[in-house]
Parts: sequence; C-alpha cells; structure tokens
Amino acid sequence: MFQHVDKNYSNYDFSDADLRYGELRNCTFNECIFRGTPLEEVFTYNCLFINCDFANANLNSSQHTGSAFTNCRFYGSNLFVSKFVNCKMIGSDFSEARMDGITIEAGDWSYTCLRHVNLSKQDLRKVRFNEADMYQINLEKADLRDADLTQVQFAKANIQGADLRGAILDGIDFKSLDIKGVRMDINQAAAVARSYGAKID
Repeated sequence: MFQHVDKNYSNYDFSDADLRYGELRNCTFNECIFRGTPLEEVFTYNCLFINCDFANANLNSSQHTGSAFTNCRFYGSNLFVSKFVNCKMIGSDFSEARMDGITIEAGDWSYTCLRHVNLSKQDLRKVRFNEADMYQINLEKADLRDADLTQVQFAKANIQGADLRGAILDGIDFKSLDIKGVRMDINQAAAVARSYGAKID
C-alpha cells in the first residue's frame, strides 16, 4: 500500500504502474494516462484529475470523496462497486464502462456521457446530471428524487419504475420516454400532460 499527499503530476503515464490499494490525498493529475492501470480499492480524497485517460482501467471497489474528475475518459473501465461521494465528474465520458453496483452520493455529473451504462436500482438522489447524455441508459427502478435532470438526453432510456419525485425535469422530451411505473409528483405529472397537449386548470 502506498500514500501520496499533496503531489502534482502533469502529462505523466501511469499505464504500467500498479496503483492498487493506495491512498491519494489532495493530489493533482493534469492530462495523465491511466490506460488499463490497476486501481482496485484505491482511495482518493480531494484530488483533482483534469483531462485524464482511464480507458480500460480497473477501478473496482475504489472510493473517492470530494475528488474531481473533469473531462476524463473512462471508456471501457471497470467501476464495479466503486463509490463516489460529493465528487465533480463534469464532462467525463463513461461510454461502455462497467458501473454495476456503483455508489454515487450527491456530486455533480453534469455534461457526462453515460450512454448504455447500467444504473438500475441505484440511489441517485440529489445528484446533478445537467445536460448529461443518457442515451439508452438503464435507470429501471432507480431513485432519482431531487436530482437535477435538466435537459438530459434520455432517448431510448429505460426509466420504468424509477422515482423522479422532486427532480428537476426542465427540457425533458417526455414523448420519447416510456414512463410506465415511474413515480412523479403532481407538478411533474402536469408537465407531462402539457407535453401531450393537455390544458391544466
């Protein structure tokens, strides 16, 4: 096990490094490469990752608290049972990433690409997903209460049985969604009805 505290790395290639079981605190990584890097059970606290490449990296069982991963690439990475608490993930790409069993507590996931990922039955309350790309995402029975879903791209998404009460749904195209079994509050239900031409008195 290793520990890095207050370290700064720029344009560094960690592809051949073994970073399992380590601890990173208050570190900054700018345009670093972690392609295929073993990062199982790594712990990050208040770290900043900017434009980093985590393609096919193994991050399963990793834990991240207060860290930021901005404009990072997680294509094909393994995030199985990883945990993100109050993290900023703005602009990052999770295409084809394995996210089964992931834990996301609050945080900002705006402008992320979450195409085709499986977040079914996940607790996503109060997470900010503003303008995220959720094409064909699986959110079946997910808890999205009080989440910010402003202008999220939900084309072909599975949201059956999801709980949307209190969530911000501005700019959502309800006509492209199957809302069977979805839980909504009265204001959301009225917005859906208006999108189909109903007049609410």
